Amino acid sequence: MIQSLFILSPTGEVLIERHFRSTVTSRTVCDHFWTKASEGLNHHGGVSTASTAILGSNPFMLYDSVEPVMEVPDIGNDGDDANGGGTIYLFSILRDGLSYLAACPPCIGNQNNPSGGLGISPLLITEFLHKIADTFVIYFGDPADESAVKDNFSTAYQLLEEMVDYGWPLTTEPNALTDLIRPPTVMAKIHQAMTGGSSNILSEALPNGTVSNMPWRKAGVTHPNNEIYIDIVEEIDAILSSSGGVISSDVSGSIQAQSNLSGVPDLILTFNDATLIDDSSFHPCVRYARFEKDKVISFVPPDGPFELMRYRLRLDNGEGHNKPVGSMPIQVIPRISYGKFGSSEKGNSGMAGRISLSVTARSISSLIYSSSRKGPLVIEDVAVVIPFPKFVRTANLNATVGRIIYDEAGKIAKWEIGKLDEKTRPQLNGTMVLEDGSEEKVSSSSSISEGEQPPLLVTWKILLSSVSGLNISGLSVTGEHYKPYKGVRNITKSGTFQVRC
Repeated sequence: MIQSLFILSPTGEVLIERHFRSTVTSRTVCDHFWTKASEGLNHHGGVSTASTAILGSNPFMLYDSVEPVMEVPDIGNDGDDANGGGTIYLFSILRDGLSYLAACPPCIGNQNNPSGGLGISPLLITEFLHKIADTFVIYFGDPADESAVKDNFSTAYQLLEEMVDYGWPLTTEPNALTDLIRPPTVMAKIHQAMTGGSSNILSEALPNGTVSNMPWRKAGVTHPNNEIYIDIVEEIDAILSSSGGVISSDVSGSIQAQSNLSGVPDLILTFNDATLIDDSSFHPCVRYARFEKDKVISFVPPDGPFELMRYRLRLDNGEGHNKPVGSMPIQVIPRISYGKFGSSEKGNSGMAGRISLSVTARSISSLIYSSSRKGPLVIEDVAVVIPFPKFVRTANLNATVGRIIYDEAGKIAKWEIGKLDEKTRPQLNGTMVLEDGSEEKVSSSSSISEGEQPPLLVTWKILLSSVSGLNISGLSVTGEHYKPYKGVRNITKSGTFQVRC
């Protein structure tokens, strides 16, 4: 069970604090967490606004020192140990620059024995924290960052009241929540500012789904145009060498759906090769027993956008391990060097750094393209995040294509390229000014360790392509008399896609 929940800003400030049990968890647990998190956030112990905007939902380089579950002393608000020297488990995730923390006590009867563990699944707590962050995105827009939460404090607290009951997750379906708590609108905020009263965000009617066996779907849903869109999204997590070779890789996928169907339709989705799916998890609307038996997905969909399932690919190499993706559709070649490249008026006796990046698209790769794709290869939403080492004071960067966003405080740059094809060959060049006293550290290239030179993070997306070739062979609708429009497409995109320097 969750005893308390905290939401911290990118600088460690407590934005939201909610206690669900009679025991009040002290804010000292946040101090313990932030002390550990600051070691890996960046060189200044916090995340600046620019750093949050640059990294978005990919904080791997800033959050690598934080364990997802921490065991911290349980100190009461009066400074004494709340449980006689016991500990409390602290779960954490990072989304849109905000740290979501859930404090959970050990099992009853094991208060003085930390090894006694929790009385709840750790993955349930972690998944629930992500569900809270997803709900904030639905209500406040994307990204649900610090400013969005500050502008909607009352709505955030009301959502937590409905989503948690005495420490246990309760209502998490967006359709049920939007019936209970109205999403904030501009007119409601104007009315609140003019009248000086509170905006009427609570609904007096009980959602229909809360008293049915399908809490994810409203009753009496009608649409003028009945249609459903399904995206098969596969993400590649990979580590590449500076020469473009694949060191390690993994592929995970999800099926994202947008349902605009009237009534209560019953859908059956079939795959061309269901044996490719491994380690799958489903939305509560899916009848799991039917999938285990026939390898088809039978479900009554929620109304609106939702994630139908997640999965990993079964790509065995004979040893039970996933084989790497042999050839990537994009290649990033970094060249970074440090030394004396000329005289300097002050500091470091002329020590400086140079950086050069080249990005190219490769039509010959391990991807499988849909038959409906026409024309040359086009990679969309291409961007490269460049974290600089601690001894770099500032950088001057120029690119032939796209734009560069540089965060002076966080020492992070983002090169936004946009669309990339085989004919376009973007180049980035720049120089770096080093901190005083860094001459010994960069006197030889071998002295710069992997931790001192962080890897690059590359993001990209290719429509109508997949790694596995998994596709939907059929989607039938029963229970209603209409014939909806069905749209299906494959998308391959980068997950945690790192390039070593």
